[in-house]
Amino acid sequence: MSDQSATDAEHLPPDLDRVQRALVEWYEADHREYPWRQTEDPYEILVSEVMSQQTQLDRVVSAWRDFLEQWPTVDDLAAADRGDVVGFWTRHSLGYNNRAKYLHEAARQIVEEYDGEWPRDPEGLSELMGVGPYTANAVASFAFDNGDAVVDTNVKRVLYRAFDVPDDDSAFETVAGRLMPEGESRVWNNAIMELGGVACEKTPACDGAQCPWREWCHAYQTGDFTAPDVPTQPEFEGSRRQMRGRVVNVLDEYDELALDDLGPRVRVDYAPEGESGREWLRDLVTDLADDGLVSVDDANGETTVALDR
Repeated sequence: MSDQSATDAEHLPPDLDRVQRALVEWYEADHREYPWRQTEDPYEILVSEVMSQQTQLDRVVSAWRDFLEQWPTVDDLAAADRGDVVGFWTRHSLGYNNRAKYLHEAARQIVEEYDGEWPRDPEGLSELMGVGPYTANAVASFAFDNGDAVVDTNVKRVLYRAFDVPDDDSAFETVAGRLMPEGESRVWNNAIMELGGVACEKTPACDGAQCPWREWCHAYQTGDFTAPDVPTQPEFEGSRRQMRGRVVNVLDEYDELALDDLGPRVRVDYAPEGESGREWLRDLVTDLADDGLVSVDDANGETTVALDR
């Protein structure tokens, strides 16, 4: 067995098709609506990628729109005065001004050296000034659906937690490549980055974000949410994970309980109308019901919860 095959077999679930479908369906059902996700224009995508380097995405939105209003096309940017481009970058607090210079130079390359025709793969795009491997792959993926599996810090964190992939760049690349459905880099790379951005952040929101990989996730099953960029394990005492476990343990003993009878057995400070009260508990058991662990019945004005055996 080759090293790659061994890595796949060790870290990927056997039902890989289900894993892939679960992530794509989760992403397509609901995701953050950034404007550059609505375009396949390589120029607009390149601008968003360069602006997003070490800058929070929510801050990039207005700058990206302002930039494209001033220079709507790659020809417009190529013809612009470089000082104007750098000045824009500074006014919008977009970080190192060299990024503005490189973006302007890349636009000139497209117009003058490529006759306006964009390279369509990561290798060709990496020939543009200031475009490194990650950015080249992003543009190839999102503009042309012709990229490789993205492997950034967020994706490494997802793979480390979900499939117990070791903290090794080669292993991350191998597993990420095997996970991505062939020929679907646009939706897949968007989806897995979204997963790392809203569900598998440094402080995970597995249930709140309805992470589609909870069924397979090593971290979710063990409660260990450390990762390469998360060196200490999040506090367990009082956590949502602990409370979920208490609900299941209580129902294992009592089989079925009304919501307000269940609450005090889950936490001693339960008060129906309080912060950790009926609304909080209803949200918790709804998550467990979505995972197929409990059933919730609303009848005769009372909510009862039972273990789904």
